[in-house]
Amino acid sequence: MTRSFLVMAHSGRPESIAAAALACRELIAGGAAAVVLDSQYAEISAHDDTAVSVLGRDFAVEDIELVICLGGDGTILKAAELVRGHAAPILGVNMGHVGFLAELEAEELESVVHRALAKDYVIDERLALDVSVEVNGTSVHETWALNEASVEKSSHERMIEVVIAVDDRPISTFGCDGVLMATPTGSTAYSFSAGGPVVWPTVEALILVPLSAHALFSRPLVTSPTSTLTVDVLDRTGASGVLWCDGRRTYDLLPGSRIVVKRSDTPVRLARTHTGPFAERLVKKFSLPTEGWRGSSS
Repeated sequence: MTRSFLVMAHSGRPESIAAAALACRELIAGGAAAVVLDSQYAEISAHDDTAVSVLGRDFAVEDIELVICLGGDGTILKAAELVRGHAAPILGVNMGHVGFLAELEAEELESVVHRALAKDYVIDERLALDVSVEVNGTSVHETWALNEASVEKSSHERMIEVVIAVDDRPISTFGCDGVLMATPTGSTAYSFSAGGPVVWPTVEALILVPLSAHALFSRPLVTSPTSTLTVDVLDRTGASGVLWCDGRRTYDLLPGSRIVVKRSDTPVRLARTHTGPFAERLVKKFSLPTEGWRGSSS
């Protein structure tokens, strides 16, 4: 059976499309099938008439051996959404800015296909979240997240009032812009920007971070991976909210909604080629270049 690899690019960046076309040509030269999304077929195949296959037409998701993502974290999150529940791991090549989920940088592109064809990688299963919304004790919406689920106010003018709880034990209540619940993978994304702790991906835990809370006690919490986190949106002010998952999937919340977050039984599989310590990646990704900055030495 022909080995098949899904190649996904950031459609808004010509350099990502060009890199995807190159990756496809190298895969085909290596005897494998290069599969792309139908929405990207025209862009990628236009580069030197690259002979690519189309996902859903020529190959199904369950046929894919590995997903090669060429973009930023948003592209990788899109891939995670697509292959969730299937065996294919995701190998990210950063074509954006920080690209924390990406394993390789753009200048390493030439080695990506060779390592993919040689299966020169290990698979890292990352903890994900199951998220549900309840109204009057009845589940009305279910979704999931790899990075984070955030409950946020839907109006700029009004805070939402919430009760946060862990394992059905109320912890605090306050008015706020929102509450964020993250995984260790997501600790370096929105959670990090909101003042949450950086949690090593090998640590199994759940993270809760209040967003601009009007309260004396509004510290971030790190809980057991078996904990259940809940956020009740109080209806006494009439303010509504919105649920965001990975910045991609939204659901409008009525006052009185309860958001329940637990560890998912379905992890996300990331392909890893670097075996260095996480601290090395952390410093590399968040250290800004000093060249050209005011006051930097020549």
